[in-house]
Amino acid sequence: MQFKKYTKQRNSIQGLRSFKDTLPKNIKKVINKKGHVYSETINNWKYIVGENLFKVCYPKSFKNSNKFGVSTLLINVKRGHEVELEYSRKDILEKLNNLFGYSVVEKIKLTSFDDEKINPSTNDESSYNVTNHDYQKKINSVKNEKIKKSLIKLSKVFKTK
Repeated sequence: MQFKKYTKQRNSIQGLRSFKDTLPKNIKKVINKKGHVYSETINNWKYIVGENLFKVCYPKSFKNSNKFGVSTLLINVKRGHEVELEYSRKDILEKLNNLFGYSVVEKIKLTSFDDEKINPSTNDESSYNVTNHDYQKKINSVKNEKIKKSLIKLSKVFKTK
C-alpha cells in the first residue's frame, strides 16, 4: 500500500489526530512565538512583582526578540504608581528570567492608565431586566418547580450585578 506524500494529515494511531494538528495555523504561530512566555508571566505575576505592585499593574503584552529589537514586556500601571514599578524594574527582570531559566525578557516598557469607575446612567441597559419577556416565557414553561425557582433566582442575581 502506498501513502500519499502531500496530505495535510499526519500519521495517527487508530484514526486519532494529535492535538497539534487540530489547532488552526494562526493559533499555532501565536503559541510558538509568545504564548508560552506570556501565559506563564500572567500565571506567576503575583510572585514576580509582589503583593503591593500586583494590585496596581498587570502585563499587557510580550514581544519576542527579532533582528530589529529585543524581547520586551509591556506593563500597564495605574497612574501614580509608575515610580514604584520603575524602582523594582531590575527585580522584575531578574525574577522573570529566573522563572524561565534563561534570558527571556531583556526590556520592560511601562504604560499608565487611569482607574476611573464609570457610573452607569439611569437610561442605560444595565437597569433593564436581564431576563426579557422571551426568556421569562421560557422559564415559566419549565414544568419542574425547583428548576423554575432556581432560574428565577439566577436572573435576579444577574439583575443586581
